[in-house]
Amino acid sequence: MASITIRNLDDQLKEQLRITAAHNGHSMEEEARLILGRALATIDRAGGLGSRIRQRFSTSGGIELNLPSRQDKATAVDFSE
Repeated sequence: MASITIRNLDDQLKEQLRITAAHNGHSMEEEARLILGRALATIDRAGGLGSRIRQRFSTSGGIELNLPSRQDKATAVDFSE
């Protein structure tokens, strides 16, 4: 098992952790493990940012784009005008 050290923890936050741990019958260390576990369990691992954006806006409908064939070669832009 791994271990971590949390430096510069605010005194008020440490006191809240101590009180919550005592209320729940846990040590501060156990309470911190439970809090971290709950917080990280709620992270949606179903995809990255692009997937989450697509999921959020999928009900709004989509647009059709005229994409060039992948077989076409790229052409330079003509700035002569």
